[in-house]
Amino acid sequence: MRFWAVAMWCSVLGGFFTTIQAGAASYPDRPLRFILPFPAGGATDTIGRTVAQKLGESMGQNVLVDNRPGAGGNLGIELAAKAAADGYTLLLCSPTCAISPSLYKKLNYDPQRDLAPISLVATIPTLLVINPGVPAKSLKELVELARSRPGKLNYGSGGVGSSNHLAMELMKSLAKIDIVHVAYKGTGQALASLAAGEIQMVAISPPAALPLLQANRIRALAVLREKRISALPDVPTAVEAGMPGLSVNTWYGVLTRSGTPAPLIAELNTRINAALQTAETRERLAGVGVEAVGTTPQYFGEFIKKEMDRLGRIVREAGIKPE
Repeated sequence: MRFWAVAMWCSVLGGFFTTIQAGAASYPDRPLRFILPFPAGGATDTIGRTVAQKLGESMGQNVLVDNRPGAGGNLGIELAAKAAADGYTLLLCSPTCAISPSLYKKLNYDPQRDLAPISLVATIPTLLVINPGVPAKSLKELVELARSRPGKLNYGSGGVGSSNHLAMELMKSLAKIDIVHVAYKGTGQALASLAAGEIQMVAISPPAALPLLQANRIRALAVLREKRISALPDVPTAVEAGMPGLSVNTWYGVLTRSGTPAPLIAELNTRINAALQTAETRERLAGVGVEAVGTTPQYFGEFIKKEMDRLGRIVREAGIKPE
């Protein structure tokens, strides 16, 4: 009797693994959906569409970009977190995935429980840009100006709890200055207000800032990391300006629904990383200040955990609350 029970379970398990292998062999047999949780335009869109194009070419299926902005990026993340675990729904996530658990008391998803990492695909340095009318020619002069006018200068962000909001709060803490936060519904609006002189400064990614920089409608004071970027070689770093602690990189990675079979995640990881290594992709991204990366799923998972700790600490110390 015991022999027949063991035989039955072996048969069931054998059929289960055969089904998984068969599914992996035919994957993908239809288009994939790639959710970008922010509006069209800007860094998320540039990176997402570049990865989608190359991944589609590699897999022989269309990878359909689906911009789903809303709730500070959480709407799109939730859609991916509740999708079928079949490898056909991907998500391009930014630090929002690591910030939201500390910022919101209740989310309709748990990033660690509901999402499976595939690869860290890109990192972007952060630029501190100002309106040309601000009488500061360097980061040091801007800090001195802010100290002489406590509470009089404003900075914009793409929303409460956004990565550029946290970057400015870190700067406030390190420099011990009092500048006022103005939250917008996206970095595009914040940049428009900066160019119009309605606010004085913004921490922003190079892809979003370059058009206005080239038109001399805004001015870059510093790159908030240890080394300069090729797209703006004349802009000094925060380290060179005497603020080594002001290092703020924005990152982007691809995830899918947790429970997706491991062979499909491995397949996606291999193809995405191969796409990131092509000269065409690296040159296209580098041209707008983005560094292509490519990692294992395990590395990206550990990276997200560390970012949740680091960014959560900034949220708590600054007392940031959702609006």
